Amino acid sequence: MKHSSTASNPSDIIRPEILALKAYHVPPATGMVKLDAMENPYALPQALQNEISSLAADAPINRYPDPNAADLKAALRETLAIPDQMEVMLGNGSDEIIQIVAMATARPGAVVMSVEPAFVMFRMIATFANMQYTGVPLTADFALDLDAMLEAIVHHQPAVIFLAYPNNPTGNLFDEHAILKIIEATPGIVVVDEAYHAFADASVMDRLADYPNLLLMRTLSKLGLAGLRLGLLIGRPAWLTEFEKLRLPYNVNVLTQHVTQTVLRHMDVLLDQASQIKTERARMLAQLGALGALEVFPSDANFILFRVDNATDIFGKLKQQGILIKNLDRTHALLDNCLRVTVGTPGENTQFVTVLKTLLSE
Repeated sequence: MKHSSTASNPSDIIRPEILALKAYHVPPATGMVKLDAMENPYALPQALQNEISSLAADAPINRYPDPNAADLKAALRETLAIPDQMEVMLGNGSDEIIQIVAMATARPGAVVMSVEPAFVMFRMIATFANMQYTGVPLTADFALDLDAMLEAIVHHQPAVIFLAYPNNPTGNLFDEHAILKIIEATPGIVVVDEAYHAFADASVMDRLADYPNLLLMRTLSKLGLAGLRLGLLIGRPAWLTEFEKLRLPYNVNVLTQHVTQTVLRHMDVLLDQASQIKTERARMLAQLGALGALEVFPSDANFILFRVDNATDIFGKLKQQGILIKNLDRTHALLDNCLRVTVGTPGENTQFVTVLKTLLSE
């Protein structure tokens, strides 16, 4: 007997706000100078690669990983100087942590707040979790508009505020005093995302004990372990005990746990690479700033945002020359004609600046 189906189309079943979304787009980069995704461009030293190779060969991939990743958490606590009284939750990248926080707080009518422009996943994941999202515009120079934020907090009573520190895609650190004012005024929690901490020399880690509603997110992706997908949330046990209920079992795989622990024993390697990136960032800021056709914004991250006439055209021409950066033109009014370039190796950066200079002189 043939069964009739009432769900003949996705639109009959899938939520309209999901149908309206566009999937997060990652462009193909084979054969390109890849300066679009804020990755560390440096490989690990050969001796460490060899150590990881033998580790991978011996890893018990036929068994589930430690569901609590106890050894990895202990290593992270020591390496990142996480306060003893704070709990740690691990995620499959920071994205999963953002999603867990959103799902846990998604009461009817609950609001997620951030700034605009901000990390696009804050808004997208709010939609995934069926939460309302509100973004408070930054000032023209990408600073926090504290008065507007405080007004929006009173109006929306947000369950969660996400603030990236430094901010993505703008690259700047917000004023810490303004962040603390926001934490004090917020009825819900404030999650500070320090994905670019290694390049910024600033953190709210030492403020966690002062503010019961403050949580801190970190990742090892920008330091050079993007392929391992490891993010962490740091905060008071009262919060993390609840969030742990939403974390899927075995979300951090065997290889990520073992390899990360090994690399953490060589943290000096990653910090040396971060130092090289900061040196290159200074060089690139100077070189780009010398090109009169650009407006270059200060950066405390491993990327640089700049504005140029006909940005989308310049982006396309760079791509034709084999150089992939990020086109932010038309993604937000404050980002009109803006492009974002990741700080790569000295050779990659020189190639980018040289080609850009040629394009601007045409």
